[in-house]
Amino acid sequence: MWLHETQLESKTVKLVPLQSEHADALVAAASDGELWNLWYTFVPSKETVSSYIETALEQQALGLALPFIVIEKSTGAVIGSTRFCNADCVHHRVEIGYTWYSSRFQKTSINTECKLLLLSLAFETLEAIAVEFRTSWYNQASRAAIARLGAKQDGVLRNHQTLPNGGYRDTVVFSILNSEWLSVKANLEYKLSQYQN
Repeated sequence: MWLHETQLESKTVKLVPLQSEHADALVAAASDGELWNLWYTFVPSKETVSSYIETALEQQALGLALPFIVIEKSTGAVIGSTRFCNADCVHHRVEIGYTWYSSRFQKTSINTECKLLLLSLAFETLEAIAVEFRTSWYNQASRAAIARLGAKQDGVLRNHQTLPNGGYRDTVVFSILNSEWLSVKANLEYKLSQYQN
């Protein structure tokens, strides 16, 4: 297995491996903003959280994913979720996806901290050659956040997925290459230093 269960920690957050017992905490976190109502992404609700976790853990067992909950260290509260997914253990490529945070933590340092932790693991421990990010064409906030990380847009997968309403999702694909990592890391560390000042 290329991906191994691990816990990551920075100044204000911990990334802890997702477990079935986190269901209620995830729903509570998603309740801040009723994030399950966002039509262009999938955030678990009370009705869907069990299948959300079950699918994530099934993918982990196959070596394709490594899902985490995001915990605010000062309160111990679960404030979101993120994961490695679509892992290619042969070519050492992985995607960071399924990322969401309670509304009050959006546009804070949380996403930058989480991405620095995950990217450091990917490039410095797992020796990934590339890390991908994918988001809906309509998720402007996510597209802007990914670009701010230093990822470059690779292209758009048109009619990439079918949606529950019968429509189709166009998926925007970004990536960071291992050759770009040191510059991206310096940029993320600089951004975090600005939050702390």
